[in-house]
Amino acid sequence: MRVLIALLLACLSALPAWSANQYADYPLGPGDLIRIQVFQNPDLALETRVAESGSITYPLIGTVRIGGLTLEAAEKQIAKQLVDGGFVKQPQVTVALLANRGNQVAVLGQVNRPGRFPLDNLTMRLTEMLATAGGIAPTGADSVIVTGLRAGKPFRKEIDIAGLFLSNNPDDDIVLAGGDSIYVHRAPVFYIYGEAQRPGSYRIERNMTVQQALAQGGGPTPRGSEKRLRLNRRKPDGSIAEIAPEASDLMQPDDVLYVRESIF
Repeated sequence: MRVLIALLLACLSALPAWSANQYADYPLGPGDLIRIQVFQNPDLALETRVAESGSITYPLIGTVRIGGLTLEAAEKQIAKQLVDGGFVKQPQVTVALLANRGNQVAVLGQVNRPGRFPLDNLTMRLTEMLATAGGIAPTGADSVIVTGLRAGKPFRKEIDIAGLFLSNNPDDDIVLAGGDSIYVHRAPVFYIYGEAQRPGSYRIERNMTVQQALAQGGGPTPRGSEKRLRLNRRKPDGSIAEIAPEASDLMQPDDVLYVRESIF
C-alpha cells in the first residue's frame, strides 16, 4: 500500500504546473485548475478548480475566496484560514497552477491560428494576443470586435487594427481581460463582371475608389469601356440601387461593378 501511495504522489508531482515564482502576477479566476499542498499535512493535499464565484471548497475550512488573487496571495489566504480555525499552527501552503483556463482569451474568425490563448500578464494588449494567434489572415478584415465583461457588465468594442498604427491611436490597443473573445470578420469584398479582364470577387482595400476597383479587375477588355460602368449597391432596406459611378467614388462592401461594352 505504501508503495502505491508513493507512486501516486510521484505521478501527481510529475503533472505540469506553474509555480508562484513563474507566474507571480497571474490572477486566479473561474475554471483555473490548481494543486494545493500543505507541508507535512498530506491529508490537506487537493486538486480543484476555481468556481464561477471565484471560490474553492477546502478541507477543514470550507469556502475560500481566491478569485483575483495571485498564487502567493492564495497561499497566504489558505494559511490564514487554517490558523484562524485552529487547524494548523504554522502551515506552509503551496499553490501550483495546473491549467489556467479562467484567464484565457478566445480568438475567432479570420486569424492564422484560431483558438484559446492564456493571458501571460495583467497588461496583455489586443495586438499582442493577435500576434499570439498568428496575426490576421489575408482574408481577414482590418477591424476586430472584442467582447467580454468589464465590472460585471457586457462589453463590446470594434477596433480598427490598421488605424492603431496609421493614425497613431494607441489608446484603442486595449488591455484584455480573462474571458474576452476577439472576432475577426471576413474582409469586405466587391464583385466585378462584364467586359473586365479578370472578373470575380476582390477584397476592398482601405479607401478604394471605383477606378482602383476597375484596375483590380485588370481594367476593361478591348470590347469594354471604363466610361460605361454600372454599380449595383444594396440599400439599407435590402433593395438594389443601380448607380452610374464616378471614378473617384468609394467602393462599399458587396458592391457589384458591371463593365459594359463600348458602343463603338
